[in-house]
Amino acid sequence: MQMTDESPAPLALLDRAQLRAMTGNDTALAVEVIEIFRQQAEIWSRLLDPRAEPSQWADAAHTLKGASLSIGAVRLASLCGRAERMGRDEPPPSLTAAAVMLGDVKDLLGETLEAAAKTSYDFTLAASRKAS
Repeated sequence: MQMTDESPAPLALLDRAQLRAMTGNDTALAVEVIEIFRQQAEIWSRLLDPRAEPSQWADAAHTLKGASLSIGAVRLASLCGRAERMGRDEPPPSLTAAAVMLGDVKDLLGETLEAAAKTSYDFTLAASRKAS
C-alpha cells in the first residue's frame, strides 16, 4: 500500500493568475498594482510593532491583508488575518506571542515583496518583448 501526502500544496507567494484576473489581464495595471502594494507594505510594516497597542498592529495587519489579496498574495493575507485576530483577542497576546507572530508576518512579507518584484520585472519584460 502506497502512502500519499494528502496535505494541500503550499500556496504560492504571489498567484499570478489571480493578479491577472484582478487586473483584467492588463499587464501595465498589474505592474501598477504591485507598485502600490510595495508602497503600502513599506508604510504598514512599520506599524507591525509588538510593543505597540495590539489594536494598532491589528489594524496594520488588516490593511496589509487587503493589499495582499489585491495582488494574489494569499499566504501573506492569511497570515495577516491571523495576526489581526490575535491583536483583537481579549485578553491581548503576550509581548512574546505578538513578537513571534509579527516576526512571521514580516518574514513572509519580505519573501512576498521579492516575489512581487520578480513578477513586476517579468511582466514588464514580457510587455516590452510584445511591443518590439
